[in-house]
Amino acid sequence: MPEDELSRSSHGNPVKSLVNGIKTNPASNNPKSNLSVPLGPPVYVDLAYIPNHCSGKNTDPEFFKRVRASYYVVSGNDAANGEPSRAVLDALLEGKSQWGENLQVTLIPTHDTEVTREWYQQTHEKQQELNIMVLASSSTVVMQDESFPACKIEF
Repeated sequence: MPEDELSRSSHGNPVKSLVNGIKTNPASNNPKSNLSVPLGPPVYVDLAYIPNHCSGKNTDPEFFKRVRASYYVVSGNDAANGEPSRAVLDALLEGKSQWGENLQVTLIPTHDTEVTREWYQQTHEKQQELNIMVLASSSTVVMQDESFPACKIEF
């Protein structure tokens, strides 16, 4: 490859990646601080899955400010890896507090964890103030040799 082509290919436009759906420059130490896409209006959805099993590595208050859901699913069940993350659950409260409208939000944990129980108890008053309901399931689905908790969601 000629030197000028090599130079263009290695020094051309930097490769972009996505963090919480926002294009970022991977060369940055903090990708969230180097946004290349201007913040737009929030997106309203019925159901949103909190990314990466509710890990603090990928989700912050900005996610909850921009992705406004009637239902958020929390699937983390790995305390050793910080899943679910207390910081992410707190980010939900922070993000929702900035919506400017008091829409009903339902949080659906798929596992009963110590982190979600403690968060629920310690922030219950704030949840009520923000119109956030945490769904707990007492239903169990049994299929072949397996049983697991289940929630029914109606739209």
